[in-house]
Amino acid sequence: MSETTINIIFISIEGNTRSFVTGMQDYAKTQHAADETNPLIHLKEISEQSDFEIETKPYFAFVPTYLDGGNGIDNGVKELMTNVLGEYLNYDQNPNQCLGVVGSGNRNFNDQYCLTARRYAEQLDTDFIADYELRGTSVDTERIYNVMKERLAAFTN
Repeated sequence: MSETTINIIFISIEGNTRSFVTGMQDYAKTQHAADETNPLIHLKEISEQSDFEIETKPYFAFVPTYLDGGNGIDNGVKELMTNVLGEYLNYDQNPNQCLGVVGSGNRNFNDQYCLTARRYAEQLDTDFIADYELRGTSVDTERIYNVMKERLAAFTN
């Protein structure tokens, strides 16, 4: 049987997203150890130094929200700091491999919570599949892992 892997492409500005996805990677290892049908997680962090590559395997995008100006609803949006991720995800055929977008942010920002991830999902013509606040919780880790596992299984079957 070929091993199934959940591929995650992300950007982390303040370390929250990196902390969450590495914790999820550790969680996946424990799930895989208990039952080998549970997929492991492969991480790819995008930064200003990243070379653009064509993604050949399905992936999930993890997108934090950073806005500078506008409320994102009725008076515009000025993306802040995640632009290189957006450019990478939209590079060449990469949008075709995206199975969904997971967003994070601070719920104190009300309507702006996960706004960047929702916009990326729309641009990539995929679904906004889950969200978590700041560095997330163990409940978020389990919930989002299971959502990705189900979507990947549906895609590969």
